[in-house]
Amino acid sequence: MVLDLVVIGTAITLGPLHNSAFILLLSSRHGVRKALAFLLSWLANLVVVIACVVLLTGGEPPARHSAPSTAAACAKLAIGLGLVLYGLLRHRRPPRPHGPPRWTARVDGASLATAAGLAWLLQPWALVGAGAATVVAADLSSLTDWLALTGYCLLATLGLIVMEMYTVWAPAAAGARLNALRTWLEQHQSQLIVTLSLVVGLWLTARGIYELVA
Repeated sequence: MVLDLVVIGTAITLGPLHNSAFILLLSSRHGVRKALAFLLSWLANLVVVIACVVLLTGGEPPARHSAPSTAAACAKLAIGLGLVLYGLLRHRRPPRPHGPPRWTARVDGASLATAAGLAWLLQPWALVGAGAATVVAADLSSLTDWLALTGYCLLATLGLIVMEMYTVWAPAAAGARLNALRTWLEQHQSQLIVTLSLVVGLWLTARGIYELVA
């Protein structure tokens, strides 16, 4: 479970879409507060998903090849295959020039609630679902599993935390460097999405098959 959560959490934190949006929020008027609302909403989403899974399992991992464990393995396999297929289709699709989303023009006037809602909208739900399927195996009587779940949430939010703290401590330097990072992310968005989809998709597919047959 721990290794799966590390892979999924790393893929979540490296996603280009929400990172670009977060940098845009930071550079807007009252950006630090808006970005903080986004960050807390993002983290809350992960915690809520984990809490729902734990409530369903009672905090005890199901027996191997039981209905719940088989369903979790099938979910991993389905999400993995879906990510691989999406990555292949996106790789074969010719690049198309596109402008920034319409909401970027209104980011200066966005409220804290809007910034928080944007975090839920940009959450990579396929990866969050894979994380939920992995958390089914969590044993809340084990300190190791508690640390793994906490580490997963922090890892999936790490990029946002680092950018927020950097902007607070060194706003002038952070503004220039983060805007350069956003430009790079936008230029390489397709390649990053394809790479993350294929790598994580193949990993989840292999893990799902292994858990079904082992």
